[in-house]
Amino acid sequence: MSELDPIEKKVIELIAQKKHIPPESITLGSTFLELGIDSLDGMDLLFNFEEAFKLSIPDEVAQQMRSVQQVVDALKTALANTPQATN
Repeated sequence: MSELDPIEKKVIELIAQKKHIPPESITLGSTFLELGIDSLDGMDLLFNFEEAFKLSIPDEVAQQMRSVQQVVDALKTALANTPQATN
């Protein structure tokens, strides 16, 4: 298995914490169904992702997320479209 990038690692970490499962048991190919993530868990995770990455995921995008890879892809797209703060 290839090394995960920081976004992938954080997504898996947040899902593992929410579902109380070992992060090693979660892959990018894992679906929400396989992980036992229901709609309530999904909404809670969405808020956690938005807070962790300091961005907002549009509802129409969030409703399409059904797997770890889809979450990662949505976050990468949102991050690419978010103006970076300069310090």
